[in-house]
Amino acid sequence: MSNQLNVIEARGNTSCFSDQNLDRLMVIMKDRIVPEGSHLFWEGDVSDKLFYVKRGRIKLTKSTDEGKELILYMYQTGDMVGQADPFFSSKHSFTAEVLEESEIGVIDTKDLEVLICQHCDFAIDFMKWMGIHHRLTQTKFRDLMMYGKPGALCSTLIRLSNTYGEKHGDTILIHKKITHTDLSNMIGATRESVNRMLSDLRKKDAVEYENGMIVIKNLEMLQDICHCELCPNEICRI
Repeated sequence: MSNQLNVIEARGNTSCFSDQNLDRLMVIMKDRIVPEGSHLFWEGDVSDKLFYVKRGRIKLTKSTDEGKELILYMYQTGDMVGQADPFFSSKHSFTAEVLEESEIGVIDTKDLEVLICQHCDFAIDFMKWMGIHHRLTQTKFRDLMMYGKPGALCSTLIRLSNTYGEKHGDTILIHKKITHTDLSNMIGATRESVNRMLSDLRKKDAVEYENGMIVIKNLEMLQDICHCELCPNEICRI
């Protein structure tokens, strides 16, 4: 599992691009250093660019009229951020917040169109990226809506383990500190309900905490609760 996780972290959701096509993307990017706490774009902004994360972490969120935040994606090194259909949507549907100082490659949609017209193999890889992005969205909504909050929480813990997990014998350490508030925002629940569900999982010896980080002790139990479909890691990620 460790080797697979390292590959995902290195290439992120752009693993579908060949080395040659990833190099073509790199050529048209304009590098930018973005400070922690700033935003790549806001919900409602014109979506005429994609953003490649060369270094750092980006959080994609959706807000309600009441101000509640739902965390939809957590992007990291090797990920491409932006509308999955950049040629048909004029405005961003989400907000992208920078979680730590990041190095970002900015890709103008017009330059992307030229690449797609010039290289049919690049066009195929780009369609694969769009497909991965849509499948990721579909599976997340499945987790949130079909098996209740316990299923959504267990699915989120599995996704976190696939994204940030380190295998230690029979356990998996999620080597990013994730707060109960973060988890509640990821599944659309209250912090109190997340506390109760995590307490229940700890009593069942499915999860534990180590230095403030979550340790998954019984992955199979989490998979049973959320009716896991064993999607590949590029889909089953946070």
